[in-house]
Amino acid sequence: MAHALVGGKALRGYLVLEGARLHGISEARAMWPAAAIEAVHAYSLVHDDLPCMDDDDLRRGRPTVHVRWDEATAVLAGDALQALGFELAAHPDAGPAHVRADLALTLARAAGARGMVLGQALDIAAESAEAPLGLAEITALQAGKTGALIEWAACAGAVLAQADPAPLRAYARALGLAFQIADDILDVEGDAAKAGKRLQKDARAGKATFVSLLGLEPARARAAELAEVACAALECYGAGAESLREAARFVISRDS
Repeated sequence: MAHALVGGKALRGYLVLEGARLHGISEARAMWPAAAIEAVHAYSLVHDDLPCMDDDDLRRGRPTVHVRWDEATAVLAGDALQALGFELAAHPDAGPAHVRADLALTLARAAGARGMVLGQALDIAAESAEAPLGLAEITALQAGKTGALIEWAACAGAVLAQADPAPLRAYARALGLAFQIADDILDVEGDAAKAGKRLQKDARAGKATFVSLLGLEPARARAAELAEVACAALECYGAGAESLREAARFVISRDS
């Protein structure tokens, strides 16, 4: 479990902390859902890397869990990380019981058959589909696979404060799509050493991506446009949300 949590950008945890800060929630309270989303995200990567899924041997520049140990250990480590995520989201120090219940409920929806797992299932189905997915289908797929956990993370601060999460939800939806387009661009032209994982997997598998559907430069332009949409969604927070705007710009300019 510890091996799976080492490295990475911790973007989702960062979004929780920054959203909480915007709403005057202490870092001591926000750290619990921030840790929760990182545990759930790590679980998803451990399972996604398994031979029955994406069959990856490298993650965050280190051997994947099933390579470092074995498949059974990877399954169990992923299971335990998922359970840990809900334990952390429901931790008494995160706030009143009804707030913790809301965090756990919405995390379950984001991670499960209506969110991330749905996106993963659609991604697997696409591998054997008679025709490549279209742009609308890819967008819907990635809204679950990548976007659902990002949206939960961005909204968690508002949930902690029992405030309206709508501006952060709009921010997260644009951010999540920009993140995935940037990932597709990196898969084509990135440096595997910097990325810490194998690249050009989608092309080898014949899967449709934003780059294959739009072209490299139009995809880059679309990612930049979405980053600006994300920034504009934060207007109601004024200068206090500048760190979240910087996160949106980082997402489309990163090299890993």
